[in-house]
Amino acid sequence: MRIAFVASEVVPFAKTGGLADVAGALPIELAKMGHDVKVFMPKYYSINEHEYGHQYLSDVGDIPVRVAGHTHSVHLFKGRLPNSSVEIYFIHYPNYFHRDKFYTNDWDEDQRFILFSKAVIESIQRLGWAPDVIHCNDWQTGLIPLYIKDNYGWDKLFSKTATLFTIHNIGYQGRFGHGVLANAEIRQDLYYPGGPVEFENTVSFLKAGIVFSDIINTVSETYAREILTDEYGSGMQTTLRQRSNDLYGIINGVDYDIWNPETDKYIPHHYSINDLSGKLRNKKFLLSRLELPFDENIPLIGIISRMAVQKGFDLIAQVINELMKLNCQFMVVGTGENKYETLFKSMEFYFKNKVRAYIGYSNELAHLTEAASDMLLMPSHYEPCGLNQIYSLKYGTVPLVRKTGGLADTVQDWNEYNYYGMEIGNGYTFEAYEGFALEHTVKRAINDFHNKPVWEKIIKNGMTRDYSWHKSADKYIELYNKAIAKRRA
Repeated sequence: MRIAFVASEVVPFAKTGGLADVAGALPIELAKMGHDVKVFMPKYYSINEHEYGHQYLSDVGDIPVRVAGHTHSVHLFKGRLPNSSVEIYFIHYPNYFHRDKFYTNDWDEDQRFILFSKAVIESIQRLGWAPDVIHCNDWQTGLIPLYIKDNYGWDKLFSKTATLFTIHNIGYQGRFGHGVLANAEIRQDLYYPGGPVEFENTVSFLKAGIVFSDIINTVSETYAREILTDEYGSGMQTTLRQRSNDLYGIINGVDYDIWNPETDKYIPHHYSINDLSGKLRNKKFLLSRLELPFDENIPLIGIISRMAVQKGFDLIAQVINELMKLNCQFMVVGTGENKYETLFKSMEFYFKNKVRAYIGYSNELAHLTEAASDMLLMPSHYEPCGLNQIYSLKYGTVPLVRKTGGLADTVQDWNEYNYYGMEIGNGYTFEAYEGFALEHTVKRAINDFHNKPVWEKIIKNGMTRDYSWHKSADKYIELYNKAIAKRRA
C-alpha cells in the first residue's frame, strides 16, 4: 500500500504535542510492515537540513502554489525519519514557515496551511507517485480531503486516492473569517449556514476534514464516543454524528525503543518486571538530586504535564492543601498557565521536604521522574489519548487518572477490577470532575501502596500491557482499507 502521511509536526524535527510523536513513529511501523510510506511536513526555521542531511530536490525545482491570489514559489527538501527507510519531504517556503513558533496568531495563519496543503498535493504530482491513501492529521491538513475531491479532482493520479482524517484534539479547529474562501480557492457554494466548511459563521479547516475525508478517526475509542456528545464535541458533535458510521478510535502506540526501563538512556539504574530493584534505586537517586529526604515507605507522586485546566490542574488547586497533608512527596515537571506554575513553586517553598517543581521541559527529567516515581497523577478534564500514563505502565509507575478518553481505555481501576478475584487492575481512576474525587483516589492509592503484595501485583499488571505501535499500525491498515473501499465504491 502507498501511504502519504501529512502532519504539521513530526518528531524529531518539530514537536508541540502528541501529534509529533505519532507522526514520527507510526510511519516507521507501517514501513516495517512492508508499506510504501512518505511523510510530508513544513520546513520550519528550526529545522537544519545540514544537521539531518536533508537534500534539496533540484530536479523538482520551483513548485508554483497559488494562495490569496498570488503564486508562491515553493521548494522541496527530502530526508529520512531517523533509523528508518521512511522518506520525509519538507515543504520549504520561508515567508510562511521561518517564524518563532510553529503555530502563530498571525494574520496569515490560514494562508500558511493553505499553502502547505496545496504544496503537498503539488509535490506528490511532481513525484509521480499515486498514493492509495493520504493520512491527514488535525486542522492544519483539513483542506486536503476537500482539495483531492474538488480542486484537484481533474487529476487521474488521485482518482483512486482515499483520505483518512485523524483528530488528535477536537478543541483545535482552524477557524478563520470568510476571506479564507478566496485565499484557499474554495467554492463559495460550499459555504452556507451548516454547510460543509461553515462553522459558527467562520470557515473551519477541521470541519472540512471531517466532511470530505473518506474515514475519520481519533486517538482512543472512548474519545471517539465522547466527541459525539455535547460535553466533549466542542461544537462539532452534530457534524460528527452525521458521520458516526465512519468514525473510529485507535489508541496511540508508544516507542518502546525510547520508553523502556530496561534500556532507557536517561536513567541511571535499569530494571524489568522480573527485577524491580532498579526502580527503588532510581527513586533514591532522584530524591538525592532534588535534595528531598528518601524513605522507601513514602510514595513519590510524579506529575509530568502541561499546566492547564484541560490537564486537571484546577482540580489539583482545589485540594492542594489536603494533598499536602498526606504522607507522600511530589515531583512536578511542566510548564503552562502562570497561576499553576506559581502554585507549585509556592508549594515547593512552603513544603521543602515534600514538593519539587521543575518549571519547563526536560526530556531527561521526564524519563527520570517516570522511572523514580511510585505513582503518576493525570486528572485530565479531557484526554484524547494521553501518553504519560502508558509510559508509566511500562515503568511500573501506577497511574492515578480521571476516567476519560485514552485514560479510560488504558487504565483500569484496581478496586473496580478486583472483584471475583480478577485482579487485573493496573491503576486508579475516578469519574466525577471534582477535587474531592481526586483527593479520594490519591488516598486509596497511598493506602494500597503500603500493602506490598497488592502494590506489586498492580505494578506488574501494568508492565505486562503492550501498547507498541505494531498493534496500532494493524488497526490503521484496517482503516486505510475501509477508506480505499469507500473511495472506490
